[in-house]
Amino acid sequence: MAKKSKKYADALKLVDREKAYGVSEAIELVKKTATANFDETVEMAARLGVDPKKADQQIRGAVVLPNGTGKTQSVLVFAKGEKAKEAEAAGADFVGEEDLINKINQGWMDFDVVVATPDMMAQVGKLGRVLGPKGLMPNPKTGTVTFDVTKAVEEIKAGKVEYRVDKSGNIHVPIGKASFDNEKLEENFRTMVETLLKAKPAAAKGTYVRNVSVAATMGPGVKVSTNEFK
Repeated sequence: MAKKSKKYADALKLVDREKAYGVSEAIELVKKTATANFDETVEMAARLGVDPKKADQQIRGAVVLPNGTGKTQSVLVFAKGEKAKEAEAAGADFVGEEDLINKINQGWMDFDVVVATPDMMAQVGKLGRVLGPKGLMPNPKTGTVTFDVTKAVEEIKAGKVEYRVDKSGNIHVPIGKASFDNEKLEENFRTMVETLLKAKPAAAKGTYVRNVSVAATMGPGVKVSTNEFK
């Protein structure tokens, strides 16, 4: 077992691992445990009562956090003609067609999010084996396959995050930075929870939100009470 650092051990002492904290208290505690010498990302993790193996219980989507994530995303847009011009005007970092597809096939990956217009998907589909495993393949469910490239780019730049349930029924998503005010982190957290509640599949049975926790990059997880989400 890897030895934990002294900072982590000290942070762990601040957290009662058996207790489920209220949202405000949990956020405040996470900020106290973020003691690294860089601005740590605060992430929310949720265990949902769904069976991802069933098509009608797969949860995937995207939401614009009201206070952003604290990170400026680098956006690549596959588009042509007027849509390419729109993407550039909206602030896309890279815009192109076959030129970018060839570049990616040669190993270039200096971007965070990929957007594509529907008429480009036949070509972009060739990158499935490259982009798919990294979670970068454009998808209509997350708003990254669209002709409204202006809206897509602007939302991503404003703090749009994607979420997707994994094979164990868990979702992990960043909700900001440790340097954020408590109120901003809490607002982002609540927005994410509300989004997941709205995404509840009709086929899901039993308790939907089973466990929720928040943690800084180098800190311990802090359990959040789910009572107010039921």
